Amino acid sequence: MSALPFEQARGCVAEQVLAGRGEVPSEEVPLEAACGRVLAEPAYADRDYPPVARSLRDGFALRSVDTPGKVRVVGEVRAGEVFQGVVRPGEAVEIMTGAPVPAGADAVIMIERVRREGQIVAVEEPVPPGQWINARASEAARGELLLEAGRRIGYAEVAMLATLGHARVRVYRPPRVAVLPTGDEIVELDQQPLDHQIRNSNAYSLGAQIRRAGGLAELLPVAPDEIEPMRALISRAREADLLLISGGVSAGKYDLVERVLAALGAQFYFRGVLMQPGYPLVFGRLDKLLFFGLPGNPVCTMLSFELFARAAMELLEGRKEVGLPLLWTRLAAPFRHKPGLTRFAPARLSLDGTSVVPVRWRGSSDIVALTRSNAFIMAEADRESWEPGDWIRVLQR
Repeated sequence: MSALPFEQARGCVAEQVLAGRGEVPSEEVPLEAACGRVLAEPAYADRDYPPVARSLRDGFALRSVDTPGKVRVVGEVRAGEVFQGVVRPGEAVEIMTGAPVPAGADAVIMIERVRREGQIVAVEEPVPPGQWINARASEAARGELLLEAGRRIGYAEVAMLATLGHARVRVYRPPRVAVLPTGDEIVELDQQPLDHQIRNSNAYSLGAQIRRAGGLAELLPVAPDEIEPMRALISRAREADLLLISGGVSAGKYDLVERVLAALGAQFYFRGVLMQPGYPLVFGRLDKLLFFGLPGNPVCTMLSFELFARAAMELLEGRKEVGLPLLWTRLAAPFRHKPGLTRFAPARLSLDGTSVVPVRWRGSSDIVALTRSNAFIMAEADRESWEPGDWIRVLQR
């Protein structure tokens, strides 16, 4: 099985996750706990929005046909009140932002645009009908679909659901993601590593990424480079929705992950992606369990999650489609790479997002360089060089 181009591999992940997803379980949560979750049922307008015509400015509600000219102020209306009368020819009502527009009025003029002497207001310019009025149902009509199922709930969606009166919200259950680090060189955090050992950073970085993406993380013990212990730990993850295996997917003598998965009856959708870092990435299914075999070097592990596993998680949580949140910006320094692979490199994106500079790093084990970056440059596989000022795509970290 040959390695897939980067975009084709992402498409394969989406296709296979959706094909085997089935019905996503859901649950009800209080609205205050819904932010970050995925909406499991649509939300419709329970009435017209706004339910009455409202003023968009402080000023005077009047009849547009009476302008320009002088009008007499016959009352006042504030937000939360209703003017009981009718605006007749030559009359106006002082109105505050958000207040219902009185019957008979068809326009509002801002208070700064008139001269007032007692109860008489001089309007020196023609006022068009509808000026500074938010018409009834101009935002949404009763029964209109406002939020579709499968949408990630942010603060704007929380505001919308509160406006609609949803004190509780039905959301999709977050995906359960098991993390299995592998390798004889891995020791736990409370141990002092020998020179040939490293601490178990991948399990904790993946756990953080899973939680940030809205999932439930289960960190399994480190699997040694032995077939039976690895088989037993993979079997422990069978109840999860997704298994992330860190390390053991290259072509070395003791890279056993694919061998163990194959012996368990796994189906592989791809073995390798034409990208750097992250070429040895593996994706497949073991019965109902989706899995990724992530390259073990820390930067590879973290980047592969963001590029592939995050998309799988979002689809498992009820999203209908996912995209990679890339932005275009200008390079502030030259960048070179060998064509043939889609290349990702740690970089520093300016605060205003207008420029990016590559961060010096020493390969995919260099966590220090990653902590000094806030983005990855994405270099196309068919291009070799970029100069300062050239546009390039960036994935924020």
